[in-house]
Amino acid sequence: MMAYLNLLFISLLAAGPIRNNSEKHIFSQFPKDVKISMYTLDLNKKNKTSIQNEVKQVFYRDKLYYWTISQNDTTIAYAFLDNVKGKSMPITFMVILDKNGSIINTSIIKYREAYGGEVSSERWLSQFVNRNNNSNYKVGKNID
Repeated sequence: MMAYLNLLFISLLAAGPIRNNSEKHIFSQFPKDVKISMYTLDLNKKNKTSIQNEVKQVFYRDKLYYWTISQNDTTIAYAFLDNVKGKSMPITFMVILDKNGSIINTSIIKYREAYGGEVSSERWLSQFVNRNNNSNYKVGKNID
């Protein structure tokens, strides 16, 4: 079943609403003159483990979709798209980082569960803005 869901997600991203919604969201966060370029990063086992240990996030697949966001031929930010497992279905989310690795914006791109949609609320998502890999926070204290 998971292999089917992964294949379905990759197919939809390449030609469908997930990519379109992701790119619309990126454009909504920046001035009109930005340019974006989408890439796929294949995560081999060594890189995947290293990155997971650094960012304290387990990747859903062996691929990571990301965009560079440029203005006047200079990269100003990066957007990353991944999934986390909800109760029964994947939740597709995007994190936009500035060049220094601080979170500019987080968004739920696709929520597939019947319950628990609170994670899509602006109030909940805004808790992560300006955090980076050096941020000191605790779930339940600084993060709901």
